[in-house]
Amino acid sequence: MRKFFEELKVQRWDDHRYYHHSRINQSLHLLSATCFVISYGLLFKDPALAALLAWLVSMTSRQAGHFFFEPKGYDHVNQASHEYKEDIKVGYNLRRKVVLMAVWALSPLVLVVNPTLFGIFPAHTDFSGFAHHVGQMWLTLGVAGLLFRTIHLFFLRDVQTGLVWATKIITDPFSDIKLYHAAPLALLRGELIDPREHMVTPGGAH
Repeated sequence: MRKFFEELKVQRWDDHRYYHHSRINQSLHLLSATCFVISYGLLFKDPALAALLAWLVSMTSRQAGHFFFEPKGYDHVNQASHEYKEDIKVGYNLRRKVVLMAVWALSPLVLVVNPTLFGIFPAHTDFSGFAHHVGQMWLTLGVAGLLFRTIHLFFLRDVQTGLVWATKIITDPFSDIKLYHAAPLALLRGELIDPREHMVTPGGAH
């Protein structure tokens, strides 16, 4: 277990230092994390509503931060190009995220064409029923996306790396709140990029 938590710490640190330099991105991650925590609570009461909140607010704000605000140039602090960071990313890099978000955005069209989703759902009779079924689809998509990359990592790297990554993703909302709670205030002060003095540790946690 000690090695498991050590790798979790490394994966979390690399994710922070490589991919979260923009204060706007960090602030959007704070919004995303807060809504994800609310979604976790809603899972026990209304899983479909939890998925709607997670995808419509948490995922869109989180990925918008990465796509539109995170610097894509050479990372002088970590001495790494954007292309290098994309290649070594343990989880979903931007290319994989495009595929995932495209599937998410287009999936409700399946319900428009086939309201029962090939017999899985009773046909919806109003928008509330449609939204509920979309939420159920998106919950399934979220779990499938997590499982797919976890199992993929079993073969690309090893079982522990996959399990550590899955643990990191599930617990990221709590970690992100701790890491980025001060980002909005920094942004209000006009600080667009994290100074990043803390983003490289002695010896380089890679």
